[in-house]
Amino acid sequence: MNSIVWQRLFSRIQSRAYRIACLELGQTDLAWDLVQESAIALMRSYGDRPSEEFVPLFYRILQNRIRDQHRRQKLERILGFWSDRKEGDPDPMDLLADPTPSPEGVLTNQELSKAIHVAIQKLPSRQRQAFLLREWEGLSIEETAIAMGCSTGSVKVHHFRALRHLREYLADWTPEGYFHEP
Repeated sequence: MNSIVWQRLFSRIQSRAYRIACLELGQTDLAWDLVQESAIALMRSYGDRPSEEFVPLFYRILQNRIRDQHRRQKLERILGFWSDRKEGDPDPMDLLADPTPSPEGVLTNQELSKAIHVAIQKLPSRQRQAFLLREWEGLSIEETAIAMGCSTGSVKVHHFRALRHLREYLADWTPEGYFHEP
């Protein structure tokens, strides 16, 4: 790939990628390292690909590196349990949360899913389309505009209105135990 094209592309996406990594990791130095490592990995492994594939590939590499970092941190916490363990301390595995949801949790998730489905169905067609393309399919505003056959401004308006209506429709949906009063 042409280095000038790459420099322009990276300068355009690096700040957004950095913000994503910071939000995911909560560590600024580590976030910047992962953004840079992802860019290097992209160029090494996919430098011969067409330039329009670079942005999605870059974000895929970055997300994989963030996921790997989360796994490393989790493993370090678990291994730290064992290394700091003294005679008579509880087994660290007993301290970890059970990942399987309770029957009540399963029911709550099903009820929430149904409430969201109903709320989405209440949206006007264009708002529903904008919401689903932007939020569930992850399309950009420009890609959504192409898919909907309208302007980017229309996409923004429909998406904003959809979010506002969904907040209204779901405002009363508070499963038991979900919100706790102080």
